[in-house]
Amino acid sequence: MKTGTRIPNLEHNKGSRPQEKSNRKQQIVMPQPLQIKTPKLALNALLDLPQDPKALMILTHGAGAGITHNFMGSLAQFMQALGIAVLRFNFPYWEKGRRSPGSPKEAINSIQAAQEQARDRLPGLPVFIGGKSYGGRMASHLLAEKPELEINGLVFFGFPLHAPGRDSTERAAHLTQVQVPMLFLQGDKDKLANIDLIRKVTSTLDMTTLKVWNGADHSFKVPKSQGTGPEEMIGQLAQKAADWMKEKI
Repeated sequence: MKTGTRIPNLEHNKGSRPQEKSNRKQQIVMPQPLQIKTPKLALNALLDLPQDPKALMILTHGAGAGITHNFMGSLAQFMQALGIAVLRFNFPYWEKGRRSPGSPKEAINSIQAAQEQARDRLPGLPVFIGGKSYGGRMASHLLAEKPELEINGLVFFGFPLHAPGRDSTERAAHLTQVQVPMLFLQGDKDKLANIDLIRKVTSTLDMTTLKVWNGADHSFKVPKSQGTGPEEMIGQLAQKAADWMKEKI
């Protein structure tokens, strides 16, 4: 794809124009407001698009926060600065004003809708799915159920292996059916993912990479004594994800 090529938007909202602002290392474009159409409702979405994208990540949010959460916004900006386009959208339950995910079917179907519309509107880009916690788990169920989808890889920003204090690998049983490369980014102090169990799970999966951050919890926060602030941590996550994605295309 040539630098400066204009890529068509996904249902770009009328009257909205991207505005440039200064990023840490380069000029970036403010996210473009979009909508993902599903049979029952349109889902608000944001597209962070670099000038010369190498790939597209469909980024799904966690159970307790939508697309405007600081983690989602910062991660998208870091990824954009690294040459990765990022499409993030609200799950249907969040769009309806609910804070409980409910049945996973709507969430899984909405990820497929985003994937299909992204491929139609942004042709030629390798497509990955990334997810924070719940969003990553829902994406993995989609790819386990529909391996025929054209996805280059799956990135977990903290896979929620079990409920706090209830160590189990049951939530990972379906991962053996996922037929694309997977990257697990995990903290070793994550109460939703016993790190020993995560290591056990990932060691049995093909095409799987595990990166562990010492001292990090489920939100990737670390003790102040380690000297790594939230933005620096998100930058590290973005760098690892972007490097891995570029290796897979």
